[in-house]
Amino acid sequence: MSLSNGRPEPEVIVNYADGFAYSKHKMEEAFRPGGFLEKVAPKPPAASRDPLKREDVDLIVHEFEISRAQAEKVLSENGSDVVKALNALITAPSNVSS
Repeated sequence: MSLSNGRPEPEVIVNYADGFAYSKHKMEEAFRPGGFLEKVAPKPPAASRDPLKREDVDLIVHEFEISRAQAEKVLSENGSDVVKALNALITAPSNVSS
């Protein structure tokens, strides 16, 4: 590494024909904790923001004879609203072709 204007020059990894270059220092910064490649914390899923009631899940499981996972999915998709979830289960999908 040589000095230029009292500052060390970055170690260039790749030079491109259009004049752009990737330097070692910038690559190290990218991978440093808190760097721009740091992943953003994921948002909590909808189910944790709008908790499902056990009674609602049990009702759907017993009445429609489906698994708990399916009942929870239907409730989650319908904002934990039992009436909307029941309507979704009994309404035929609109994209069914004959």
